[in-house]
Amino acid sequence: MKQAYLLYGEESYLIRQYRDKLVKAMVQPEDTMNFSRFEGADINQKEIIDLAETLPFFAERRLILIEDSGLFKKSAEELADYMDSVPDTTYFIFVEQEVDRKTKMYKAVKKLGNAVEFVRQTDETLARWVEGRIRKNGKNITRDAYNLFVTKTGSDMENMDKELEKLLCYTLDKDYIDVADVEAVTTEQTENKVFDMVDAVANHQQKKAFDLYYDLLALKEPAMRILYLITNQFQRLIVVKAMTNQGFGNKDIASKAGCPEWAVKKYQSQCRAFSMDQLKQAVRDGVGYEEAVKTGRMGDTMAVELFITQYSKKDS
Repeated sequence: MKQAYLLYGEESYLIRQYRDKLVKAMVQPEDTMNFSRFEGADINQKEIIDLAETLPFFAERRLILIEDSGLFKKSAEELADYMDSVPDTTYFIFVEQEVDRKTKMYKAVKKLGNAVEFVRQTDETLARWVEGRIRKNGKNITRDAYNLFVTKTGSDMENMDKELEKLLCYTLDKDYIDVADVEAVTTEQTENKVFDMVDAVANHQQKKAFDLYYDLLALKEPAMRILYLITNQFQRLIVVKAMTNQGFGNKDIASKAGCPEWAVKKYQSQCRAFSMDQLKQAVRDGVGYEEAVKTGRMGDTMAVELFITQYSKKDS
């Protein structure tokens, strides 16, 4: 075992899996004497160092788990310097969403152990993972059902895992999963409805766009979050359009735009309805409406309605 592990990145499901496996491998279950967990940005570095200096109690090692500390995005000189003199009996696991590889802390942990980034998985990897889980439960899934499943869930493994569990329970008495099963129990992500909303806007289908908006409000989705997601969608379309025009492949576009590779063609189709200037103006307008809401000059639902109206007009 290495004395320090840094697990970070977008794919929280995998990070959690590896974190739990490492903890299980390093300390005995329920060993509260030799296992300590810290979380949050207010961690006291001196306290961590004092604990690390304490010998394990009737055990081979002491394990310290530190999560979401922000230590890898700011100056953490004291703890970073300490990494050069950690006792052989003390082990660290750091779990972070984002890190700056230029920080002294990152370099110190990587020197002492391993720093592993968990990125969004490829379409092929996700397909093997989902189908493996389904086969393990003695079932099969039709290709159309799988395509519908990933369209509804997106590529976040945590959400896919939750929806897959529902699907397996729903089909307990069946040996295969079909489209009807997926339609019956799989929850569509808010981002998908926002995509459909922008699609309706692009096709000047104003009534459909408003219907989707009111559906989201009925599902208790805050108007400000909807506005953020719409603006973010236009920002993604800028990336897709620019990279497509420059001749980049779908894999590179997906990586830069932060979307699954299979979704790139959908985004390319959508962004063809807008010029680059229109896309950039939509992002500026989204930010402007958000500022108007925050400063009290406009209501949040009105802001989204004005945005939809403005960009779904036939002369927009």
